[in-house]
Amino acid sequence: MHRETFEPRARRRARAAVCLLALAPAPNIGWADDEDEVGSLEQIVITATRTPTLIGDEPLRVEAVPAEEIEENLTVQPGNLTSLLNELPGVRVQSTAPGLGGAGLQLRGMPARDTLVLTDGLPLLGAEPDAFGLLQTPPLDLKRVEVIKGAASALYGGSALGGVLNLVSQTADSEPGILANVTSRGGRDLVGFFTGKGSSRWSGTLTAGVHDQSREDIGGEGWADMPGYRRYTLRPRVWWNAGEARSLFLTAGITNEDREGGTLPGRVLPDGSVFAEALHTRRLDGGAVSHWALGGGFALDGRVSFTSTHLDRTFGTRRIASSQTTAYGEETLSGSSRGHSWVLGVAFEHDALNAEAVPGVSYGYNVPAVFVQDEVAPTAWLKVAGTARVDVHNDYGKFFSPRLSALFRQPGSAWSLRASVGGGFAPPTPFVDEIEATGLGSLVPLRGLHAERAVTESLDAKWADDGWDVNVSLFNSEIRDPIQARNAPEQKLQLINAPGPRRAPGAEVLIRYVSGPLQIIGSWSAINATETAPSGRRQEAPLVPRQSAELGLILESGKRGRVGVEAGHTGRQAIEDDPYRSVGRAFFELNALGEIRFGGVSIFLNAINLTDVRQTRFDPLIRPTLGPGGNPISDVWAPLDGRTFNLGVRAEL
Repeated sequence: MHRETFEPRARRRARAAVCLLALAPAPNIGWADDEDEVGSLEQIVITATRTPTLIGDEPLRVEAVPAEEIEENLTVQPGNLTSLLNELPGVRVQSTAPGLGGAGLQLRGMPARDTLVLTDGLPLLGAEPDAFGLLQTPPLDLKRVEVIKGAASALYGGSALGGVLNLVSQTADSEPGILANVTSRGGRDLVGFFTGKGSSRWSGTLTAGVHDQSREDIGGEGWADMPGYRRYTLRPRVWWNAGEARSLFLTAGITNEDREGGTLPGRVLPDGSVFAEALHTRRLDGGAVSHWALGGGFALDGRVSFTSTHLDRTFGTRRIASSQTTAYGEETLSGSSRGHSWVLGVAFEHDALNAEAVPGVSYGYNVPAVFVQDEVAPTAWLKVAGTARVDVHNDYGKFFSPRLSALFRQPGSAWSLRASVGGGFAPPTPFVDEIEATGLGSLVPLRGLHAERAVTESLDAKWADDGWDVNVSLFNSEIRDPIQARNAPEQKLQLINAPGPRRAPGAEVLIRYVSGPLQIIGSWSAINATETAPSGRRQEAPLVPRQSAELGLILESGKRGRVGVEAGHTGRQAIEDDPYRSVGRAFFELNALGEIRFGGVSIFLNAINLTDVRQTRFDPLIRPTLGPGGNPISDVWAPLDGRTFNLGVRAEL
């Protein structure tokens, strides 16, 4: 199912399923297999915090989507990560370039541009991923997804003001396989994951995909609600391991995509004009991660990566070519002494944008940094972690980013409590949502901007016992001098620092219950994101739902398959510069999923958005006149594709 134009909150782990019951009646399925018991999330070793630690022992709150949940979501959207990344409360995949189906990742109401996306700890999508990077990443080779919410500049510098998403890949010990999928909206996917082992020390994997989507005018306005695309992806990975003492990981990636939206043949806008939208993406990346034990408990760890992305964007009559390059290097020395686990590190990041056709937009940032991290447990019930980092930006000066976290947990207790506070920064770049939607050609030269600064706080309580896992979080984020877009003459946009802060206080609840083959998940989140308009008036931040909730139930057998149901609610959200409304309507979705297994072959059939919610049922998508930056359509706050079915097969090799 290709939901690249919009991915609502109702996309999480307990995928629903009823469609294949006719093929495998429930009385004969035999659900109660011992192997179906879901392992505790507390046993996951997370790596996004630089010191590999059991997630239950980490003072900093890290949320993880393990392999079992990735496998369930894989059959819903084999071609991209949007379904999978809506797994956790407070995480929202929001449309940022609706004309071409682009999307960004909001963490707890923070702007999507402030989320750093890592692949195996490397920024392979760039220092600031564009609106299409997540959509161009198939999840077939994923082992785990780790999420750190809130300012994480102390860990990763100015690219992580809103948080970090780390995609951890499968190794050659995993099962190889091929997945093919078709949708009722003209989508097709073919993805393969292949493994190989050479000598006792060498191993490798290869992931390759072909993805295709036809242009679809679902609302009947003559506009491509679902843009068409053809995409090819290729990613080899190689590991060299000499026990636990030394290791080397190498990876490279190629993405080639042509995407087309806009008015359909023979159709025009209200002013009688044809409007073209297209994007050609060519991305190359490569990276390496090394580990070298020095003896005496000391170790050297290094990371290096390079990414080059070339974009050719057509928006109406404007055609702009641009290229973005990111080079990253880091070396750390770690060790343990007197109860302290510490890390000392140096890093360097180069981030450059070249858009010759747009004056005053190109930039080249060089940022060396030093950082230190320490974890200590002064008592049996308290563990504290602190990180501090200094970045020296070639254009915006020095930045100090601290973070302090604490874990309170009595040994043997079902309760734990985490508290965290952190600060961060982000240098100005042109990639705000409005520019992602209209392209760099709508931007006037950047002048007089200064860096954003943020502070985030969170308090997280957890109770886990007898199949239950309950998490409650309270949090607050504040960005000072946030970058905003405002209208400029000749249908252009100008970036400014807002006169007041952006604030996003909120709360989350996630409840999970597992009993044999039965799994139930319920979640609720509330975020009151506000910002200051250029006039100085306080207002709700656009496209951040005030509340969202979901309830899902699934039955799963490791031998026979899975079935379940899911219901999701997305609450009201503010909308900016919309000719039809200022507040989006709340809506309800019902989803279904079914999968049946025959040995190493699985057949799946999903029904998504059975309630057939579509934004074009409430309002037109096309504006009566062009909007900010010359945009012919309004922002997307609800699904555009409506009810969708997808059918596919997955085979282990």
